[in-house]
Amino acid sequence: MALRPVQVNIKAVDDSAVGRFWAEVLGWGVSSSEPGVTGVKPAGFDRLDPAGLCVDVIAVPEPKTAVKNRVHIDLASTSAAHQAELVARLQAIGATPADVGQGDDVPWTVLADPEGNEFCVLEPREVYRDTGPIATVVVDCEDPRAMARFWDEAIDWTLHEATDDHAVFRSATGVGPYLEFLRTPGVKTVPDRIHLDLVPDPGDDRAAEVARLRALGATDLDVGQGDVPWTCLADPEGHEFCVLARS
Repeated sequence: MALRPVQVNIKAVDDSAVGRFWAEVLGWGVSSSEPGVTGVKPAGFDRLDPAGLCVDVIAVPEPKTAVKNRVHIDLASTSAAHQAELVARLQAIGATPADVGQGDDVPWTVLADPEGNEFCVLEPREVYRDTGPIATVVVDCEDPRAMARFWDEAIDWTLHEATDDHAVFRSATGVGPYLEFLRTPGVKTVPDRIHLDLVPDPGDDRAAEVARLRALGATDLDVGQGDVPWTCLADPEGHEFCVLARS
């Protein structure tokens, strides 16, 4: 029994506009399976056997609050020149500088998408040289070791490191981005604007997987989803995530 991260789910008032923005950011294609859903996927991406992650932008009526997202995307760069070029290109297509308290001395650049979702353009780092455009998905948390224990049981990705300051996962195949839980001051106060969606492995039952997650400490989450073919849960620190059906 296992679950695999399949996509980064981003909420937006205008899913089409935000989806087009992220497609340009990542160099991926855009698809819309139904009104209010804009998929952003690399060529050849298989949702049922994912290598790496795609992005799904979901329409919601509420705009983002001024509160910083507790989950964000870090983008990879290959050189100082590439980082500068990437920042300039993203600002030209609608990204704006964002202040999340990072100060002036950090080597990365913090931006926000057209609806205010923060993300970072990292300086070149050897560890991210083969991830593709998304280097890592970062989750702010109070206790990285506790998050490591939960998520190590929850998903089939490999735990590379767990310390008091951070925990790091990556697909056992060595493909795609990392997932990092970073000790960050403060607690979660508003629903996450960005979350991970998980998919069961072939032959695994979604209901059984959901029951397993509850036994690990996940809790049920009602975000007004109604009767849908996925299950909304929260991890032990309240970060939302969904378990999708294999369809």
